[in-house]
Amino acid sequence: MTDEAVPAESNSDKIVSAAKLQPKRLQPLRRLLPFMLAYPVRLALTVLFLLISAITSLAIPAMLGGVIDQGFIEQNLDKVSQYGLLIIAIAAVMAAASGSRFYFISVIGERVIADLRQAVFTHLLRLDARYFDTNRVGELTSRLNGDVAIIRGAVGSSFSLALRSLVTIVGALTMMILTSPVLTLAVVIAAPAILIPVVAYSRRLRGMSRRTQDALADLSAMATEMLGATRTVKSFTQENVQSGLYQSRSEDSYRAEVKRLAARAVLVGIVIFLGTCALVGMVWWGARSVFEGSVTAGQLAQFMVYALMASGALTNVSEVLGTLQSVAGSTERLTEILDTEAAIEDPKSPKPLPVPSLGTVEFDRVSFAYDPSATTPILNDVSFSVAKGETVALVGPSGSGKSTTLSLLQRFYDVSEGAIRVDGVDLRDVRLAELRQRFAYVEQEPTIFAGTIAENIRFGKPDASDAEVEAAARAALVHDFVVDLPLGYDTVVGERGVMLSGGQKQRLAIARAILKNAPILLLDEATSALDAQSERLVQMALEHLMEGRTTLVIAHRLATIRDANKILVLDAGEIIDQGTHEELVAKGGRYAELAKLQFRTDETI
Repeated sequence: MTDEAVPAESNSDKIVSAAKLQPKRLQPLRRLLPFMLAYPVRLALTVLFLLISAITSLAIPAMLGGVIDQGFIEQNLDKVSQYGLLIIAIAAVMAAASGSRFYFISVIGERVIADLRQAVFTHLLRLDARYFDTNRVGELTSRLNGDVAIIRGAVGSSFSLALRSLVTIVGALTMMILTSPVLTLAVVIAAPAILIPVVAYSRRLRGMSRRTQDALADLSAMATEMLGATRTVKSFTQENVQSGLYQSRSEDSYRAEVKRLAARAVLVGIVIFLGTCALVGMVWWGARSVFEGSVTAGQLAQFMVYALMASGALTNVSEVLGTLQSVAGSTERLTEILDTEAAIEDPKSPKPLPVPSLGTVEFDRVSFAYDPSATTPILNDVSFSVAKGETVALVGPSGSGKSTTLSLLQRFYDVSEGAIRVDGVDLRDVRLAELRQRFAYVEQEPTIFAGTIAENIRFGKPDASDAEVEAAARAALVHDFVVDLPLGYDTVVGERGVMLSGGQKQRLAIARAILKNAPILLLDEATSALDAQSERLVQMALEHLMEGRTTLVIAHRLATIRDANKILVLDAGEIIDQGTHEELVAKGGRYAELAKLQFRTDETI
């Protein structure tokens, strides 16, 4: 838990950044192609069955022309029977191909969605702490779940329908030209009259889709935040206020979606009206051609079926365009995450840390500010060193830079000036995973996951055996209360460990750190919020954890650090004094005043 403020992105900044994202048609959908091309065999089979399905569907109207001219007009029942059997055979092939196409494109769609979700989640885990300082987790979760759901609903069906419709349009136009070039001329004239308004209008939909998803993400972020703090909401009787705010944002989301749906409804209406007008024009043109004798009745019927197929396919394309506009907006929001580069990354040529670990830490004239433009840094020219096996304590008022020191040591942020060395190597020259394996971190408010007690302890070493988990639990005095639980180590602790007391959660975090068995221990006020009994138990667990390890500990309660090898007194980001407890008390000054006050209070109690 940091004791320093970090800059947050204001709502006005978000509005400006959203305004800069001008719609650019369907370009974001290109980012889905690598995910689809990763499965070439399935994609090839999809295209193959798609072509077979489209070609066979185009062959049926060709048979229809023969039925009319050679069967009905000539009253030849045998021809009708022959053509009927042929159409049934073609339909059987078309049915098998259509079913196979649907299966393969649906499987590809699900696979693409799974890969995309995994890619976004993995990338989020790799982003640095500063990114999460300025982006709400609820909003990111909305992108990961809501936007992926929108893409899932469209990638398989819409992509397949779009391809099939395009093939149908091309095939139908080809057959129309072969059937009657004269009648095709009407289509050539009518098609641009339909396509140009449709394409022009559909461009508006993507911007609307983006705004809809942004409003939904804001709603999701608020819900996640409030539901995660229900006790605080109830304590301050904010239920009605927060419900009203949620309703207001819900209405914003509703209005944005209604506006998008209205625009899409207008697009569908335009397509239907223009398509009907074009069809009436073709019927008139075809009737005139039959009367003049330039085409037969069978050719006209055949041509009209192809025209209807092309018209239906064109209508499908217009609907798909509307759907793809929504998908493009969601894809853009996801690719923004994928395109975000982590500010903290592994060096190109990493240096190895010495094995076994030396257990040393050195801060060399370190300065740091969360906001690069800030005039006053959080840490200013801080220098100190910790030898193997030493315990160094950091004390000082809130905002003095104590927690920031531990964050910099784990390279959650990079220093603005100076250098930090672990085992004699600059942090920036070491692989992040290798560096962080050197630390065991116990926070002031430990993170407890919504699993079992064993799973939470095993987080420190995923491949640990049950015996190792129990050994760590015994050392951290966790085993004592676990054995009294009905399910023991398989007891589910609830979200954020709500089923456990503060002291139990702290001991669980200590057991996790013991299991990790890292050479350097980082303690961030691990006993500050506990009652006397819990503090005593946690302190006993910490003493076991600190044995043989280099330790940096942040403490407000000076009684817990009296035996530290060195105490650093921080104020306004600078080390104003250092020494042992006895030396600092004898010297007088800020630490002596604080010690006098605390120990006098303890004696009074």
